[in-house]
Amino acid sequence: MFRNLTPVVKNLLLINVGIFFIATYFIPQLQAMFALYYIESRLFMPFQFLTYMFMHAGIWHLFSNMFGLFIFGPLLEQFLGPKKILTLWMICGIGSGVLYSGYTAFQMHQLDNKIESFYNNPDPEIFNQFVSDNNYMFKSSIYDFIDKFSRAPENESYIQQAKDNMQAVRENKSNIPMVGASGALFGILIAFGMLFPNTQLFLLFPPMPIKAKYLVLFYGLYTVYNVIVNNPTDNVAHFAHLSGLIIGAILVTFWKKNRTSFY
Repeated sequence: MFRNLTPVVKNLLLINVGIFFIATYFIPQLQAMFALYYIESRLFMPFQFLTYMFMHAGIWHLFSNMFGLFIFGPLLEQFLGPKKILTLWMICGIGSGVLYSGYTAFQMHQLDNKIESFYNNPDPEIFNQFVSDNNYMFKSSIYDFIDKFSRAPENESYIQQAKDNMQAVRENKSNIPMVGASGALFGILIAFGMLFPNTQLFLLFPPMPIKAKYLVLFYGLYTVYNVIVNNPTDNVAHFAHLSGLIIGAILVTFWKKNRTSFY
């Protein structure tokens, strides 16, 4: 099985696995330093658009990404060549990070508008709605405070406490990192589906055959669904997955049109 590994795929597997074990067991500071943060976070550095791809949240996160590369990568490398598959991997990975950062900036802008709304009109109902929208970031005791604040809406101490809570939520959200090669992997996935649409794949869960184009379609629709639902307790960066799909599709479409360099 491993004899069929192509050079770029093999090196990407070795690099990702090697960096994971180094960051997990030898230099844990790398995980925080190389993850991708919101661009206005004090932890953000431009090189993170590249390095976040080589960080993973755990062994299962690493395995799922590397298994996908292991399954779909070799045939793509044989067809596209080593230079193009590496280009695909890197552009989809870095591009996903850039687009995800833009998406995060949009979300943070919405959050800032809600905070500004409260600052302009420190109404307990506005704060209550803010807590409701971000309840996963508060302890249950916050509702006791909301009750007190509602009974004394002019209390300056309560107003300041509400502001402090809102700023704490903003600080926490701005410092949530993104890690993983999923954006790059989804670029590989869409490329495989576009170039080998009728290739039969056999799923492990559930154990059944499926054509590559239908598998890609399922992943695409599932990703779009999760982006739309936007469950705040879901720690998966679905928008980065969607970005990888879109960038990969654009890149493969460009290569297919430019026949002189595609083959």
